Amino acid sequence: MVRRSRPVAGQSARHPPQEVRLIPGKRRPVYRRPAPPPKAPLPGTEPPPVVRSNVASIDLTAARGKDGFTTGDRVRIAGTGLYSGEAAVIERLSGGVIPTALVRTEAGRTRQVRTIDLEQIPRGES
Repeated sequence: MVRRSRPVAGQSARHPPQEVRLIPGKRRPVYRRPAPPPKAPLPGTEPPPVVRSNVASIDLTAARGKDGFTTGDRVRIAGTGLYSGEAAVIERLSGGVIPTALVRTEAGRTRQVRTIDLEQIPRGES
């Protein structure tokens, strides 16, 4: 919307009144130059590789699992974790990428354990 201002006393016909814009016009787009690519380090000045201490290590032998377990076997949970060192009974075996067993501990709690983290308990031992 354009509104023209009224001629004020002292304005002449040679100088017409100027337009007053109530809505600003469109702004022109600004095209900035892209940032230059980072420069390669000089030969022999590469920083040492970063070794992160909080990275998990993956046990690739877990995919093979352990053989010789059947449902009802008494086992001891090895490795690390909440129930490590506890005796348990295997309730279910499941195959897959990493073979696991569902075990029930002597305290009555159940847990899924990788078969490589299980140790067989001989029959007479508790």
